[in-house]
Amino acid sequence: MASLRRRPAPTGHEKAQDRARKAFARRQRARRWLTLRKVLAGALAVLLVGLGVYALWFSSWLRTEGVDLVGNDLLTDKQVLAAAEVPTGGPLVNVDLEAIEKRVKSLAAVKKVDVSRKWPHDIRIEITERSPIAVLDLGDRVVAIDADGTSFPTPARAREGLPRIRVGSGADRNALREGAAVVSSLDGDVASMVSYVEVRTVDEILLHLRDDRLVKWGSADQSDDKAAVLLQLLKRKAGTYDVSVPGAPTTK
Repeated sequence: MASLRRRPAPTGHEKAQDRARKAFARRQRARRWLTLRKVLAGALAVLLVGLGVYALWFSSWLRTEGVDLVGNDLLTDKQVLAAAEVPTGGPLVNVDLEAIEKRVKSLAAVKKVDVSRKWPHDIRIEITERSPIAVLDLGDRVVAIDADGTSFPTPARAREGLPRIRVGSGADRNALREGAAVVSSLDGDVASMVSYVEVRTVDEILLHLRDDRLVKWGSADQSDDKAAVLLQLLKRKAGTYDVSVPGAPTTK
């Protein structure tokens, strides 16, 4: 019958060595796992970059297919798209937004434009149009004019009910801007009596009333005072009313 042999209990020194070996093994496993994680993260990053490059430049996932047009009323979609010349079929990321913005901004009715990418397939063109405040009579044609004195073509519906401006041979851009300022500042009661505004120079702007009376308005300065004086002055029977100096009005 075999005899039972008992192993002697490990000494304190042996226990310490065993603990040290286990701690070393854990550290080795942790370092290997950390290295593996770095390798996997690097490989994933490379994969994602490659996928992104493929998606942006080589796949059909992010191709330019259309235009999202916002804010145009005076201009038709056809007019804006013809000016924008948005290239379709290529990578959306390659579309030159500044070039499109410059082309659309060349349209006279456009005051401001913002062009951006609308992922995944469209170019967004957001337009702020000029606001017509009067009709500029050029003899052979009529156009609208805004408060800055900028003229631009508009559909007939946009000119309905607007006051009319005619310019003399001596009127330059500054005079036209001043005429637009006069029209913008006209009191409603005065505006309703005006047939058209004649702009000769910056300081010589005339109001032709519907009953053929004439008002010498001068420049756009003190327009509120001029309107108040004119409404009182019109009670007098006359053919010409001069309110260019509202403190000293005259009639003739």
